[in-house]
Amino acid sequence: MLAKLRPLMATAARAKPAPAVSFSTAAAEAAEGDGHVQYNHTDACHHLRWTAKESYEYMYARPWSRVVDFYAELVCTGAGAAGLADLFGKDEIFLPQIDYTLDANRDDCTPPSEKQASMKPSKDRGGRWERVTFKIVLSYHGGSFDGWQKQPGLNTVQGLVEKHLGQFVDEKKAKQLEARSLPIEGCAIVAGRTDKGVTALQQVCSFYTWRKDVKSRDIKDAINKATPDKLRLLHVSEVSREFHPNFAAKWRRYLYIFPLDEDAKPISGEEQPSKILEGSEYNIKPQSFNVVKVDKIIRQLEGKSLSYKMFARDTQASRSVGPPTECFMFHSRASVVKLHSADENCEEGMRAICIELVANRFLRKMVRVLVATAIREAAAGAEEDALLNLMEATCRRATAPPAPPEGLCLVDVGYDDFNRQRCFIVD
Repeated sequence: MLAKLRPLMATAARAKPAPAVSFSTAAAEAAEGDGHVQYNHTDACHHLRWTAKESYEYMYARPWSRVVDFYAELVCTGAGAAGLADLFGKDEIFLPQIDYTLDANRDDCTPPSEKQASMKPSKDRGGRWERVTFKIVLSYHGGSFDGWQKQPGLNTVQGLVEKHLGQFVDEKKAKQLEARSLPIEGCAIVAGRTDKGVTALQQVCSFYTWRKDVKSRDIKDAINKATPDKLRLLHVSEVSREFHPNFAAKWRRYLYIFPLDEDAKPISGEEQPSKILEGSEYNIKPQSFNVVKVDKIIRQLEGKSLSYKMFARDTQASRSVGPPTECFMFHSRASVVKLHSADENCEEGMRAICIELVANRFLRKMVRVLVATAIREAAAGAEEDALLNLMEATCRRATAPPAPPEGLCLVDVGYDDFNRQRCFIVD
């Protein structure tokens, strides 16, 4: 029987289509001596595709200071995600409508829906159910911190927030920390950690304490006095004990701003040809990309649940529901905008491409790799399904190195169903 099946197996092996990308043995052997080992793409445009080194150099050779200053101004004004309305030429951005009311007893502002959740019956419950949980929404400038996660000797957002929350911990916990010779600090649980250089406009974290005299206004004042120009607490509200900033979130929205070439022609609705880089390999490497092409490539991810393991870095299995690397992309678009500084008029400003991504979850450095790879594929003239084809690759060298963190911004985190009306880039 096995002898009869062997001819069929050989025929099936010959009929199997060749993958769009493969990793050559020679490249693998050279990995130790070459810091920019290339993935052996086999599609029609592989000669036009930037190498890892070329992609890295192109990404970082941008006027990133303009983007950094733009984010810094948004954080300083404390407008949150609504501050992006002018960037997209809109009078308003459809953000979640929250009716804040003043609690005369606690002297704080709490949304009615969250207040009702916090008032759930807790009869016959003690211990952790007696503690008070606060939801904190804050904005911070990525260029002023070494990321969110607290690390020894580094200036991180979590370290700063927890330091100022220490004055609100209960007496029992304070004594435990003193007995262990640890600083008296609070514990902030975040919706999603951000890397060094990444800005957040409406990051969400939570803090709990057994003290009943702590007011939301006290927390807000304490943190806002720390570094008002670099970190700003937007609002605090008391929520249910069951609230978890990470596991309760239904979607997260990121925005990436990538500066365009100053001498490039204005980009309209029609596709523009890519420029050619002189003196490079094959003399056909492009030196610019098509924004319309990037939009078409990035849109292919919308409405699909895919494994983004090829677009992640240092990703391990998580406790989230579903496969560790699977994400569902609600919205993925790209558009051209103009960045304006305080001393510029409406007609001037730096042209940039904005890529908006909304998904139920994101892997580590996933957005930055997606942006860099989409731009690389658009410059090479790849097909619109280029990112989908790369999902089936066998090595992460098939994707481009991560784009600079200075362009990335965590816009907001949603705890209700996704609504496309809240998106910035729509048809």
